[in-house]
Amino acid sequence: MSDRSTPPTPMRRVAFASCAGTTIEFYDFFIYGTAAALVFPTVFFPALGDSAASVASFATFAVAFIARPVGAIGFGHFGDRLGRKKTLISTLLLMGAATVAIGLLPSADTIGVAAPILLVALRFLQGLAVGGEWAGATLLAAEYAPPNKRGLYAAFPQLGPAIAFALSSGTFLLINRAVGETSPAFVEWGWRVPFVASALLVLVGLYVRLKVEETPMFRETTKTRASTQGPLAAALKHQWREILLGGGSLAMLFAFFYIGTAFLTSYGTTVIGLSRATVLTMGVVGAVVFGALITLSAVYSDRFGRRKVVLASCLVAIPWGFALFPILDKGTGTAFAIGLFGTLAIFAVSYGPAGAMLPEMFRTEYRYTGAGMAYNLAGVIGGGTAPYLASDFVEAGNTNAVGWMLAAFGALSVVCVLLMAETRHRAMHAAPGAGTHVEEDVVPV
Repeated sequence: MSDRSTPPTPMRRVAFASCAGTTIEFYDFFIYGTAAALVFPTVFFPALGDSAASVASFATFAVAFIARPVGAIGFGHFGDRLGRKKTLISTLLLMGAATVAIGLLPSADTIGVAAPILLVALRFLQGLAVGGEWAGATLLAAEYAPPNKRGLYAAFPQLGPAIAFALSSGTFLLINRAVGETSPAFVEWGWRVPFVASALLVLVGLYVRLKVEETPMFRETTKTRASTQGPLAAALKHQWREILLGGGSLAMLFAFFYIGTAFLTSYGTTVIGLSRATVLTMGVVGAVVFGALITLSAVYSDRFGRRKVVLASCLVAIPWGFALFPILDKGTGTAFAIGLFGTLAIFAVSYGPAGAMLPEMFRTEYRYTGAGMAYNLAGVIGGGTAPYLASDFVEAGNTNAVGWMLAAFGALSVVCVLLMAETRHRAMHAAPGAGTHVEEDVVPV
């Protein structure tokens, strides 16, 4: 570990390292979602028929959300004990190895039932890595950032998913153009290229993260920590309420995001009948839209508070849930674009402030664990269920149920946000001898 006298890492390098890391991690995560929508039903579930294979494919997609809380707990422990930097390097390497392995995995026609079993196992490893990644990347930015610009700098790791979604859609779009829309080469080997090529991105991310020093807050905590209680036990004992409310407040965010980035990719091609190229191109444009809104909402949260911005997004989510499928079912490219962009915009307004909000809710000595558990609890509630249930509802011909589901996620998040305190002016430093209670310097809302 770096000595306390080590010069602090420049904020621009911290911002770049946090953004680059989450971009790579989520690129690996998203290419799975794109492939699950476009080719995995054919490659790994050919015996089930089109509809059942699509449901099975999205079920494997959901496996990662079961793994994410496990990753948050495991990597959170090491992040709170050994440091943010070392743990983030581990999550990056694990994600890279699992993603390349998926790209090399033989199809069900080659090795039979072992193919989907191995796919599930590798998807679980991806979930472990992402479960440990987000909290560490946001902590890296938030613990370095000036207090009055914490929302702004904590938005840099939040931009990773936007850039990653654009890269994922763009990569598949290039492969699609290279081999042809209807060419069997895309199913045979074209989809594998983004997975294997991700190894190059991992090397870049590893280089960047090795250049960043451990955060000053963590280094100080290692000198003043009085309790030998583990981070998980401490977080559950002292801040279980924050974990539950944090998870519930972001449940809508996850549901809307994975409906927009994974499910609608499948819906646009298989139900509406748009070309694969059209849907992927809209995905790239959609990433630009929600990337810009992530930044704006994070900046506004520094001025007006995290709670107000997140609450506004959750309130809009309820009527949008009911409106989404009537818009999509007009069956035009324009209607699909409106549905996609609107869904991602609502997600983005909540996601921008979340990078600062969750770290601000927890004490330094178990912040990695607490923030990671809250974030990934939201992933299980919203992201792990929404695409799978939506696929099931659509197969049954009941798109109205998808609208009710999205509105319900919005309502759940509204209730949880209303029960939360504002965190914008909360001090993140853990005072020596303060024990494990939360700082109370919170500005009332």
